[in-house]
Amino acid sequence: MALSRVCWARAAVWGSAVTPGHFVTRRLQLGRSGLAWGGPRSSKLHLSPKADVKNLMSYVVTKTKAINGKYHRFLGRHFPRFYVLYTIFTKGIISIPPFANYLVFLLMYLFPRQLLIRHFWTPKQQTDFLDIYHAFRKQSHPEIISYLEKVIPLISDAGLRWHLTDLCTKIQRGTHPAIRDILALRECFSNHPLGMNQLQAFHVKALSRAMLLTPYLPPPLLRHRLKTHTTVIHQLDQALAKLGIGQLTAEEVKSACYLRGLNSTHIGEDRCRTWLGEWLQISCNLKEAELSLLLHNVVLLSTNYLGTRR
Repeated sequence: MALSRVCWARAAVWGSAVTPGHFVTRRLQLGRSGLAWGGPRSSKLHLSPKADVKNLMSYVVTKTKAINGKYHRFLGRHFPRFYVLYTIFTKGIISIPPFANYLVFLLMYLFPRQLLIRHFWTPKQQTDFLDIYHAFRKQSHPEIISYLEKVIPLISDAGLRWHLTDLCTKIQRGTHPAIRDILALRECFSNHPLGMNQLQAFHVKALSRAMLLTPYLPPPLLRHRLKTHTTVIHQLDQALAKLGIGQLTAEEVKSACYLRGLNSTHIGEDRCRTWLGEWLQISCNLKEAELSLLLHNVVLLSTNYLGTRR
């Protein structure tokens, strides 16, 4: 009883609202378990009702939803393209830790060329970024022409040697080659030394850069990728020839030209249609064994078209 009165007095001093029986029982249990007596903890730490905790959690959730809603509306109004991408990611296409998505979107905003697909670029970004990519592939053009000159002595046919020498000279002088000048070399590009399976490793790497493909792979794999890429383009050319260039929109024509090596961002639609027609005439006259010529046509036909060589 004395112990109970002492505890009740101490509880009154500390402002605790707990009943003496419960408090004494709890302290006696702690004493039996070997713990030090010590003063009681603050009531705020262990005496908060469960209802208060639920109310607090509900308040936090409500506030979070409200803030998130305002964030969505802000993105939708001010950054509609970005908001489309944001909703795609948040709907579960990718799974990232909480709040890491904000870092991802910040990086996409800062590096749109590296992290966003073309659909999300602004018109100005499309022009600027396509120029950058074309500058990358254009760096390999002189290297490819130089390699063609080096293999001329390895060609057994004297007529083919003359045609290839003449073609390389025209391109180096800034002349756009005629269709017949390129088609005259079909046999030259169907076997050694310019057949698809006979290309040297450094030449395959240069062609990969011209096609905007990574050159940092083993040569056999690079050769396989180039062959697959060229075959797909050849099949698209055959389908496009049947459809007719006139059925394409201006944007589709420019995209088709860019895919085949021409920087069409600064060339008019009519000129792009003319160039694409020349490409199709060459492509549709090539057999599967001659696709190495179509691959080199990315350089041969685009380097000097309308003064694009700068």
